[in-house]
Amino acid sequence: QVQLRELGGGLVQAGDSLRISCVVSGDISTSYVLGWFRQAPGKEREFVSGITWPGRITKYADPVKDRFTIVMDNAKNTAYLQMNSLKFEDTAVYYCAARYTVLLVVPNIAQQYDYWGQGAQVTVSS
Repeated sequence: QVQLRELGGGLVQAGDSLRISCVVSGDISTSYVLGWFRQAPGKEREFVSGITWPGRITKYADPVKDRFTIVMDNAKNTAYLQMNSLKFEDTAVYYCAARYTVLLVVPNIAQQYDYWGQGAQVTVSS
């Protein structure tokens, strides 16, 4: 099994940058994919970004392309989501998710992930 713990989050102004982290622990000896999802009040959970390990293939949702960057620090077993040029509509609870896989593909559907963190609130004031 995999355990995930999000770190970071907080209140920022529109245009600011913020980095949130996902610490991965447990059985990470096999290949897996790690994804970031977010859920705003009254809305469904949506895919933001993901990365495969190994392979480091990345995927981004259209609303965050060119603004967000996902990286994996293998030495720290931590994935980072660097968020730049934040907008009010980026306000949400951000969740880290993982699933074991041998495919170098990043799923963008929440139901395809088996492990989830507790979430981190990101609030962007306009």
